[in-house]
Amino acid sequence: MDDLESEFNLKVVLLSFKQCLNEKEEVLLGHYLASWRGLVRFLNSLGTIFSFISKDVVAKLQIMEQLCGGPQQEHYSTLQAMVAYEVGSQLVDLERRSRHPDSGCRTVLRLHRALHWLQLFLEGIRTSPEDARTAALCTDSYNASLAAYHPWIIRRAVTVAFCALPTRKVFLETMNVGSPEQAVEMLGEALPFIERVYDISQRLYAEHALLDLP
Repeated sequence: MDDLESEFNLKVVLLSFKQCLNEKEEVLLGHYLASWRGLVRFLNSLGTIFSFISKDVVAKLQIMEQLCGGPQQEHYSTLQAMVAYEVGSQLVDLERRSRHPDSGCRTVLRLHRALHWLQLFLEGIRTSPEDARTAALCTDSYNASLAAYHPWIIRRAVTVAFCALPTRKVFLETMNVGSPEQAVEMLGEALPFIERVYDISQRLYAEHALLDLP
């Protein structure tokens, strides 16, 4: 294990979502993407189980990094600015993917949905009893979030893959923040920051009727 991996712990990643909001409670895209990169490291540390999600997230992060560093980067400092710019400039495919298949609004929506799944899963881990099955917790979280946007064959493959998840105790230990009890305490401290970012993003997308972008 190299130094970067040994220094990694999920608390740092989850608390980084606290930096995603400015004083106006706008979502700062640079911090949001950086926080997601940390979550990808965590997912990858669990092996190939979550590769179907992490690979898609990485592709979405690359799209957003290009937009945030591109010629129109001033419109991509915050989620709110991006939505106002892309909607106002008609850069979003509202009914079917055509002229703007990789708009920022569509791309962040996919990250937003994946964040909801991970938030629900980690909250389920936090509040479950010691003998809870992580596969069941993960499947329940998936069914309440991402499953609605995946075809049956992917849903089936995903739920089978979840069966390879480690026990709750081992899963908590992979967070690298100490004992399972300390990990549970950490989740209680850190998850509200993800929930806040998610709720603000959800409300923004709902206000602009963007929650069902193709």
